[in-house]
Amino acid sequence: MTLSTTPAGTRGLHRAWFVAAVAFVAILGAAGFRATPGVLITPLQQEFGWTKGTISLAVSINLVLYGLTAPFAAALMDRFGMRRVVAAAMLLVAAGSGLTVLMTASWQLLLLWGVLVGLGTGSMALVFVATVTDRWFVRHRGLVTGVLTAAGATGQLVFLPVLAHLAEGPGWRVASLTVAGSALAVVPFVWWLLRDRPEDVGTTALGAEPGAPLVRPAAGNAALRALSVLRSAARTRPFWLLAGGFAICGASTNGLVGTHFIPAAHDHGMAEPTAAGLLAVIGIFDVAGTIASGWLSDRMNPRVLLGVYYGLRGLSLMVLPSLFAATTEPSMLIFIVFYGLDWVATVPPTVALCRQVYGADGAIVFGWVFGAHQVGAAIAAVAAGLTRDHLGAYDLAWYGSGLLCLAATGMSLAIRHARGR
Repeated sequence: MTLSTTPAGTRGLHRAWFVAAVAFVAILGAAGFRATPGVLITPLQQEFGWTKGTISLAVSINLVLYGLTAPFAAALMDRFGMRRVVAAAMLLVAAGSGLTVLMTASWQLLLLWGVLVGLGTGSMALVFVATVTDRWFVRHRGLVTGVLTAAGATGQLVFLPVLAHLAEGPGWRVASLTVAGSALAVVPFVWWLLRDRPEDVGTTALGAEPGAPLVRPAAGNAALRALSVLRSAARTRPFWLLAGGFAICGASTNGLVGTHFIPAAHDHGMAEPTAAGLLAVIGIFDVAGTIASGWLSDRMNPRVLLGVYYGLRGLSLMVLPSLFAATTEPSMLIFIVFYGLDWVATVPPTVALCRQVYGADGAIVFGWVFGAHQVGAAIAAVAAGLTRDHLGAYDLAWYGSGLLCLAATGMSLAIRHARGR
């Protein structure tokens, strides 16, 4: 069969861009769905009398499954295709969110928001980005990785203010049904427009060399393949360097700054709405930084990029304790802008390195590396809280995270392309 480089009826615009657009919409929504439980904590506590610890447990289950589902989702996409997996994931999110309006006991919250929504959003995590770019792009891979990764941050910016307004006004049930309806609305677009591989529509990946061999769907049990890839990758040094660095990435972003920046700023007299506004600014600059990082990943050595990102992040964290004040000083604004640009900039070069070192297994390996990211975030969230409880300040947490980021710089620069090195 002869494959064309542009789909029939679409001259000048490769089908890969349509696939990327559908993926962007799905990832945009998944980010908002995953973050939604945060706006429901207070309303649920007020209505049912559940403790914050109980409600937060559902969020914790969600976060853990979001990370651990990723490698299995990548294997399922290899076995059954992206379209089926992502459509099923959106249906899980819709069911988990919609059924919460009927719940009467806390265990139901753990099952619905924790398990169902966690599994659904985890299936559309960054491994989906890696799979889309691996299959559909040779040229512009890094740039598209950056854009799709940025969709995660954009989703939170778009959804959370709207859902918070709904929860405060019409009520949390309306917010939950809005999430369910939004998830269902995306399913037809995924089913009709997302295609698993370029050859399914008679074309090749964007920028692929003529006559490039076709990559056939993987056979066999998807879960066993995910575990097999982990077992193989875990025997190699690059895997532990990538996983260790990405665990530090999660610890220094979601786990530390994302969780504890607001209470740390409040310790220094800053109003919580002001501190929350600064985090929103981080989210805005995160979009620009991630897209720029994707563009750079197409043009520079990804391990050098990764080392630079971690090094600059570590130095900035070690300066942060001296920047806190009751008011927003220019020095704090500079930190916020810089940290936003660096927040998820690590993703495109990490995906690129997984692809370079592990080839066809790169997306699944990245799934396991991403799982390490979530574990690092969970450990840092707890450790920073204990530091504040026992020492009365967060300073040690900032300094410790900064030193870990500097260690991640060395780990990144030590990565070599050969698996056994």
